[in-house]
Amino acid sequence: MGILDWTILCATLLFIVGYGVWKTKGSKNVDDYVRGGRQAKWWTIGFSVMATQASAITFLSTPGQAFHDGMGFVQFYFGLPIAMIIICMVFVPLYHKLKVYTAYEFLETRFDLKTRSLAAILFLIQRGLAAGITIFAPSIILSAVLGWDLFTLNIIIGILVIIYTVSGGTNAVNVTQKQQMFIIMLGMFLTFFFILGSLPADINLNKALKIAGASDKLNVLDFSFNTKSRYTFWSGITGGLFLALAYFGTDQSQVQRYLSGKSVRESQLGLVFNGIFKIPMQFFILLVGVMVFVFYQYNPSPLNFNPAATQAVMESEAAPRYLELDKRHKILEIDKKMAQDKFSAALSRKEYDAIMQAKHEIVSINTKDSTNRAAAKALIKEANDAIETNDKDYVFIHFILNNLPKGLIGLLLAVILSAAMSSTASELNALGTITALDLYKRNKKEKQTDEHYVLASKGFTLLWGIVAIAIACVANLFDNLIQLVNIIGSIFYGNVLGIFLLAFFFKFIKGNAVFFAAILTQIIVIVLYYNLIHVYPSGQEKLGYLWLNFIGSALVIVLAMLFESFDRLLKKPPIRV
Repeated sequence: MGILDWTILCATLLFIVGYGVWKTKGSKNVDDYVRGGRQAKWWTIGFSVMATQASAITFLSTPGQAFHDGMGFVQFYFGLPIAMIIICMVFVPLYHKLKVYTAYEFLETRFDLKTRSLAAILFLIQRGLAAGITIFAPSIILSAVLGWDLFTLNIIIGILVIIYTVSGGTNAVNVTQKQQMFIIMLGMFLTFFFILGSLPADINLNKALKIAGASDKLNVLDFSFNTKSRYTFWSGITGGLFLALAYFGTDQSQVQRYLSGKSVRESQLGLVFNGIFKIPMQFFILLVGVMVFVFYQYNPSPLNFNPAATQAVMESEAAPRYLELDKRHKILEIDKKMAQDKFSAALSRKEYDAIMQAKHEIVSINTKDSTNRAAAKALIKEANDAIETNDKDYVFIHFILNNLPKGLIGLLLAVILSAAMSSTASELNALGTITALDLYKRNKKEKQTDEHYVLASKGFTLLWGIVAIAIACVANLFDNLIQLVNIIGSIFYGNVLGIFLLAFFFKFIKGNAVFFAAILTQIIVIVLYYNLIHVYPSGQEKLGYLWLNFIGSALVIVLAMLFESFDRLLKKPPIRV
């Protein structure tokens, strides 16, 4: 990184923090601090909702996912537009009608205090963990690639977010996320066109896509009914639908975004905007990853993209064997480039037999390359069991630092850190609100002023910021946390969504039945996750984690109905003869 990169990086981050503090200073009451005075326009809501979901992991992992596995990950989002329609029709009007500050406030109105508190606590657990991970994920990658101190990075990201989130509350999160989304998409578009311009002169976009297709990187749809597969069309529109319903309909980090809307219509338009543009955005980010794959068909790539993993194995007794694999890797890269040249020439001549022959050759080389990379990962694991061997999250950052021109490197690093800040800010904002209003205020007997609860919200936001930094700082004691954000959500979201569906559509079910059904459901889902997913290596799970959302929702509904029926049976007076 040069002086220009550092200047762009620092100026971008300081502008976001300063702008957020300046635009939102002086929140004097709970409504201003928690709901932004309900003045947000639909485009502010739409960008804020998208930025909240698009963490740094999205922009680090998604291109790497496409590099290794192709475009199939986009199926994860297929249920989202349907979810947006349901939320606009059911959730948004009800929340606005009741004038709630939090999603869980509604549950007390419908059920009782203990059900509200349980849902709030489940949210605090999973979102508190996620807040730490959204800080840790970019930190661990930037630390490994740039050699920056991990502990310092965690603290820097955390403090930057805390400054404007504590200062301005929901409004600060909303206004900064518009700037962050602009920076993020600008960086991704510039990267896409840079890659296209860096390919050989005879390779245009059409040819680049055909080259990617020859390596099966453009297989978007999988209509198989394989429940073990993480991403299929059916898991996307079922498990993905339930995950999106739970996330956007019941997760306070998202609910708080559209509760700030000026009207029901503004909130609905913001969510519709997200439903329309989220899939194209994710498709484009995956396409950038595919273009990175095409770039590395013509340019050298490392055997493993995680430099810490390479260093670990080179300092071990396995170094000679790793060097042998690396030598084989370099030979395969030469073969790969020659095969791509044959394929490109055959495309230009429109010779079908030559195209198919070159394609078979590419597939064969890719199979050998995958086998070689897998052997390298096994050696890394043998050298140091604590090192992350899955290098998907390192592909894009490696490309940025080793191939982009000066200035664009700083911008892309600003993209990654902006994405980390935007999602973490929403999470801290929601965590502070839930703690202050659903737990502290609801259980405090003495009546207090609005200023007191604004200070309480700020205090709890600061506290959760410190907790998130602490989680990020000890996250390296655990394994594969970078991949667990959606899994953590799936463990809890289905259950919470089921509670809300019971509240909306099952009027005969009371609080006790829901409370005990939710506790039992959460235990069952955790057991299922551990026995069918956690104990198996990545890719060999017995159940795709997206199905946990559907299972949790269905299970809590069925159990609540059984408990309610049993309770009514016990209370039914005996029949007199």
